[in-house]
Amino acid sequence: MGAILSNKNDLVAAVAESTGLSKTEAATAVDAVFQAISNALKEGDEVRLVGFGTFAVTDRAASEGRNPRTGEKISIPASKLPKFKAGKGLKDAIQ
Repeated sequence: MGAILSNKNDLVAAVAESTGLSKTEAATAVDAVFQAISNALKEGDEVRLVGFGTFAVTDRAASEGRNPRTGEKISIPASKLPKFKAGKGLKDAIQ
């Protein structure tokens, strides 16, 4: 079984170990990847990483809900949500 990646620091350590980069350099690279994905999603673009998956933004329509404590009706505004769909390579890797 491989390394347990429970947070960003674990990911940075794994990248540093597998690439030979220092942890500082690996942190810079990981941050740059996250920022590039975030920027693309902010612009309304999809990020397709063939064999890994696709990051996209979906629109959630406004709706009406209920406060679970009081039962009072509340209005839930429309929003945009980031979504990730695993690609075939990732799905196959975990089987």
